Amino acid sequence: MPTPATGKIEIPRWIQLVGLPLLLILAWVVAGAVRHVLFLFLVALLIALLLSPLVRAVAALRVPRGFAVAIVYLIFALVVIAAIGAVGTVVVNETQTAAKRVDSYFTEANGRTGQVAADRDVDRLQEWLNTHHLGGIHVEKRGHRFVRDIRKHNIGHYTHKVVTFAEGAAISIGKLIFDGIIILVVSIYMLLDFPRLARALNGRFPPRPGSPPLLVRMEGSLVSYVRGQLLVSLIIGTSAGIGLWLLGVLGWLPHGQKYALLFGAWSAVTELIPYLGPWLGAIPPLLYALVVHPLSAVWVAILFLAIHQVEGHIVVPNVMGSALRLHPLLVIFGLLAGGEIYGLPGVFVALPLLAAARAMWEFFSERFALEPWREGGAPPVEVDLEDTQETRPPVVAQR
Repeated sequence: MPTPATGKIEIPRWIQLVGLPLLLILAWVVAGAVRHVLFLFLVALLIALLLSPLVRAVAALRVPRGFAVAIVYLIFALVVIAAIGAVGTVVVNETQTAAKRVDSYFTEANGRTGQVAADRDVDRLQEWLNTHHLGGIHVEKRGHRFVRDIRKHNIGHYTHKVVTFAEGAAISIGKLIFDGIIILVVSIYMLLDFPRLARALNGRFPPRPGSPPLLVRMEGSLVSYVRGQLLVSLIIGTSAGIGLWLLGVLGWLPHGQKYALLFGAWSAVTELIPYLGPWLGAIPPLLYALVVHPLSAVWVAILFLAIHQVEGHIVVPNVMGSALRLHPLLVIFGLLAGGEIYGLPGVFVALPLLAAARAMWEFFSERFALEPWREGGAPPVEVDLEDTQETRPPVVAQR
């Protein structure tokens, strides 16, 4: 029953002790039994909540809701296919170009000296060490041996494998679109039924004056999170691309300006992966720098360390702090739990689900309250206490 002070529905203590724990256990057992189906429906729900504001905007133009959903999904599908096609084309083309350049770096010998570019860089590194009072470090002999070993094992064979892997990854991404058809179908049904669901929720739990309804709150929290995450990815990807371009122009990373776009796009995409993304984004530029020139790897490492410091102390706290509005410990727990329950896909959907769950918690916390446990209050069940003072045998005095 609602309390007169707050107008909230108060949950009795016996339900807190028995009902809520049993409900949580039952929900956990059912979720474990249908984990895969539940994951698909949760992803579909996130997509439906994300696209619902667009559907409402199109429907406001006096377009039937069914046509509005069709228009939004058609645009959404075209954007996703175009983005995947563009990224896949850039990755495959740039990987092929980089593979050819790495192959020629170790195999094409100069006509006059008979040395390949890798041998010349080894000599330059040893010369730099000698001129900077580091002549005690001998890398020339081992460096030439390393180059000969790579040439002997046919570097072109390995670069061909890299190209084949990139092409296979692009094809797998294309197949993933068709595997997600079931999610799209479920999300379409959800979008079509959102008005009916909203009327039912608003009838049972009417929003407070000046407060948005439950579904609108969930949509807003999810859109805010996605907007913040995309902004962080854009900032980090642009910073990495510009930094690598500058290293290439200054000569600190040979041909770095040619691959700045590829490495910057890779850093932006991997930034979508929580915690692991920043490290994954730095691996390809570091490997390229190690192959082209060992000293370039130092500059690349310094660049990404600086970017990650700015990201962790400036970008993420200011952008995602206002978007997610969750305690960092809860975020870490959600990510670990998502990975433990459903692997890498669970990590991807953990934070959006937490954002939607936070909106639900704020909405229902305004309407429900737990009955307080007061010390010294009346007991929940009246118990008659028997007075045993009259029946107690008299105590015989002892001498």
